[in-house]
Amino acid sequence: MIDISNYEAWFITGSQHLYGPETLEEVARHSQEIAQELGSKLPINIVYKPVLTGPQEIYKLMQEANNTPNCVGLIAWMHTFSPAKMWINGLKILQKPLAHLHTQYNRDIPWGAIDMDFMNTNQSAHGDREFGFIGTRMRLNRKVIVGHWQSADVQERLGIWSRVACAWADWQGAKFVRFGDNMRYVAVTEGDKVEAEIKFGYEVNTYGIGDLVAEVNAVTDEQLAGLLATYEQEYELGDNLKEGGAQRASLRDAARIELGMRKFLADRNAKGFTDTFEDLHGLKQLPGIATQRLMADGYGFGGEGDWKTSALVRALKVMGAGLPGGNSFMEDYTYHFAPENHQVLGSHMLEICPSIAEGKVRAEIHPLGIGGKEDPVRLVFDCPAGPALNATI
Repeated sequence: MIDISNYEAWFITGSQHLYGPETLEEVARHSQEIAQELGSKLPINIVYKPVLTGPQEIYKLMQEANNTPNCVGLIAWMHTFSPAKMWINGLKILQKPLAHLHTQYNRDIPWGAIDMDFMNTNQSAHGDREFGFIGTRMRLNRKVIVGHWQSADVQERLGIWSRVACAWADWQGAKFVRFGDNMRYVAVTEGDKVEAEIKFGYEVNTYGIGDLVAEVNAVTDEQLAGLLATYEQEYELGDNLKEGGAQRASLRDAARIELGMRKFLADRNAKGFTDTFEDLHGLKQLPGIATQRLMADGYGFGGEGDWKTSALVRALKVMGAGLPGGNSFMEDYTYHFAPENHQVLGSHMLEICPSIAEGKVRAEIHPLGIGGKEDPVRLVFDCPAGPALNATI
């Protein structure tokens, strides 16, 4: 399963030496307090970094962030005014996601006690606009979140950003395996794998289905018995799949395929895969229950060779780690054009992830009209009603 708790975002605060040591000490105290509060509310660790007051230290911190694997991004805040030209060279080399938290330490203006000292120290409305200008001037891809740091809305949006940053970090150097090629004649599942690696950071490579078949055939009887016991414990088996059932052999074949796929993917440290019903030579079934269970464990998957969707499913698995609900590969099929409620029915012939299941999951076997192979074993389940996001890349 996916664990993002070891990831961290660095909380960086901008200021300048103009204000003197007393003010900078107060800025540091406030920054530490905010970082500690956010760290208690966000799904990853928030690490306070010393207040940044000059271009050299800003540049050095950006270098350190780039070279720290578990740092997934930076949360930047300007407590005082921080001249933004100091930030240019550092921001030019930053290779991690950036969130600009446009906030201030105090929620309310202290009308009865406000003076120029207070205004000099607490001028985020000034400093964050300056920082926002340089971000826009440099055309930086960044997330801007505006509001008080203690508000639930701000913390929720920062939490979402942190999850996206974790998914981006997970993509860097990730390996996605294609068992065979794309479904023939299909356009949308093609793409530029070189450009994807340049832009997104993950690599996609193809393996002959025979390489997988070799792993499937190498599965031991002991391994097979262990997985069959897991199936019997976790799922309600159809009568024909139970011990002595007419199609028990098909369940054994499906389990062999799962064990072979797990070994193949683990040996290559892969985070996702694709297959296609047109390239199954040597396999008795199109992987059904195997693919569903691998997705439930966090692997990305795309049908018919759709490696882009496999990478997206993996990213969504990382983003959703520890949250209720789930996500799955599927395809758009049928529209529902009710007035004021346009919807699309997503589905697929086999490989839907049980992370979106409600109630007891059943293992069943049904015919599959394409692929020319034996009937595949699959997991069948109901899903709860509720909001969903339909995404593609």
